[in-house]
Amino acid sequence: MAEKILVVDDEVSLQETVAYSLKKEGYSVEIAGDGNKGLELARSLKPDLIILDVMLPGMDGFEVCRTLRHETNIPVLMLTARDDEIDRVVGLEVGADDYLAKPFSMRELIARVKALLRRVRLMREEAETNTQEGFQPKLMTFGNLVIDMTRREVRLNGEVVPCKPKEYELLTFMGQHKGRVLTRELILERVWGWGFVGDSRTVDVHIRWLREKIEDVPDKPQRIITVRGAGYRFEG
Repeated sequence: MAEKILVVDDEVSLQETVAYSLKKEGYSVEIAGDGNKGLELARSLKPDLIILDVMLPGMDGFEVCRTLRHETNIPVLMLTARDDEIDRVVGLEVGADDYLAKPFSMRELIARVKALLRRVRLMREEAETNTQEGFQPKLMTFGNLVIDMTRREVRLNGEVVPCKPKEYELLTFMGQHKGRVLTRELILERVWGWGFVGDSRTVDVHIRWLREKIEDVPDKPQRIITVRGAGYRFEG
């Protein structure tokens, strides 16, 4: 069954070009021309990926993404009108998985789409395989915090902590290197990969999200420690 992509953009010419390119790749495409309609379709269609423009009539892309992140982990590729660092940082802060500055080539857009969908697909396949074959769980336990690598779950006090894929991967990487100072550059390389186009603020944003989920007092972290001038250290 074709993977479903929702394109939320108010530029008709861009809508048509993006939809045509995605359909050529075998994807099913739905289109919304404003933020309110995009949010409505995201909730009803439950697409596999959302391509979301920042500048939209009514509810802007940042607000749409922020709202969706309270409801779903559907990957979001955000489009910005310019290569503006503020837009990129805000996009990450509200929960976007990746961003692309206009103007962009269709080849780059397709590459980003495939990468995001591949990541989600692999996670689903791994979870299904582990369930079917009855694997014994591979656990990292740090007091009341458990990272279940078989189920790709994080649990705090026995309750599942909802994590985006990159949050889970980041926490797992840090847990595997407990007590070691990890630079932002190393984290980007190991968690995001060489092909990621971004900067160290991406790491800072995801660290903040994790602290809000696993720290008793996020502003005074006891698990993920900032090492000034160096990076971060996970104490568990």
